Amino acid sequence: MIVLLFLLVAAAVSAGALMFALFRQSASAQVGQAQAEIGRACEAIQAAYRSSGEAPSTEGGGAGLGYTLTQIVERALRDRAGVEGGVWRDGARSLAYAFPTYQGAGPKTDLPQAELPRIETVNRAALAGDRAVSGRFDGSSQILLIAACPLQGAEAGLTAWTMTRVFTFAGDSYRLLMAGLAVLMASVLIAATLLTRLTMSWSRHVGRIEAALQQHDVSELPALPTTGERELDRIVTALNQTGQRLAQARRTADRLARDLAAGERLAAIGRVAAGLAHEIRNPIAAMRLKAENAIVGDAQRKDQALSAILGQVDRLDALLGRLLSVTAREKSQRVPVRLAPFLQACIAGHSEIATAKRLSLLCRADAEEGSFDPDQVRSALDNLVLNAVQAAPPGSTVLLAALHGEGALTLSVHDDGPGPAESVREHLFEPFVTGRPDGVGLGLSLVREVAAAHGGEARIAASQTGTTFEIVLPCP
Repeated sequence: MIVLLFLLVAAAVSAGALMFALFRQSASAQVGQAQAEIGRACEAIQAAYRSSGEAPSTEGGGAGLGYTLTQIVERALRDRAGVEGGVWRDGARSLAYAFPTYQGAGPKTDLPQAELPRIETVNRAALAGDRAVSGRFDGSSQILLIAACPLQGAEAGLTAWTMTRVFTFAGDSYRLLMAGLAVLMASVLIAATLLTRLTMSWSRHVGRIEAALQQHDVSELPALPTTGERELDRIVTALNQTGQRLAQARRTADRLARDLAAGERLAAIGRVAAGLAHEIRNPIAAMRLKAENAIVGDAQRKDQALSAILGQVDRLDALLGRLLSVTAREKSQRVPVRLAPFLQACIAGHSEIATAKRLSLLCRADAEEGSFDPDQVRSALDNLVLNAVQAAPPGSTVLLAALHGEGALTLSVHDDGPGPAESVREHLFEPFVTGRPDGVGLGLSLVREVAAAHGGEARIAASQTGTTFEIVLPCP
């Protein structure tokens, strides 16, 4: 607002200065034109004096001479508006005076007494130099212009003079200037008032809109009231329409999210049910076969069948135990754990299988201590190390490492195997999803649940060679 007002005032001042400069330029032009006019008027008196013949003698008839000279002056100035003049003789002052174009009630015959000293000064200068002389005398509201030129004839010491006035701060031009400046000032005041009111009104309405928007979430734009300002109401209407579209989009997104979540839950339940049915069907089929053989067999075959059936029951019990460990998340008990001995104990339980496959089991820790539930993390790492030992090619190395960084402890297991197929990577940590034909698909689910119980995550890390699984545990 201040900038706009400043620009408005600057423009008004510039316009006023330009108007005043044009007026002054016009006044200067008028002065130049008036100077030329009185110069020509003086020359006209000279010409009229020469054409009148030899002037009468002043002896015994000074009044007659004056009358004759007055007629000469009147004849020379009768067509020159605003110009007065006469004939001057050194020592006797004015011999004739006339102002034919005087706008008064009657003819003006009296010499202007206030300007006599200036008239005398100009005439003496013309007589002394024997040439035409002009003078300019500036006043507060007018400029007085006087011209004088010597008259050549029988009478010596005569000069003709003419005079006019240029009003600088009066007349139509000055009144037009004052009227223009008044209109300009009024326009500036009205514009400044309107601009101030408009700015204050807009600021008040914008403040209300801002306060209303700050009280609501961006996804729930309120219905803003109109302000009465046409241009501002266009913005308010657009915001209200945007808020309605956002609300509709949010409702649609919530509905789609619920449908998607329900679909994902159903898909997960379907995968779990399919995996569980597959894992249970095999032991049941084996027990059925053994039971049927026992019915038609002898006592020895019955004992063997019962033993096989009990083995399959133990298998089902172990399967259900692992499934319960995945679905029933236990709260982790964080304690300080020395990393190097902990990692060494994790790989020690798999040394026999590794030796049989000619694998090297290594562990590395870049920190001395971590904070986590050792039993839960040990169970998760056992699954990762077992998967790595089973997937690693003979003669390669399986590396168990612990790395501190960015506020978290990362436990990783790396092997040189090909890793799971791309088709199962997205659901690899879900129950009964596995990349091996002989896998149950519960080990990685257990790893994910252990990581989640610690507020972390389980993931497959990007690796240039081989496969790397990571458990990221935030440091408390």
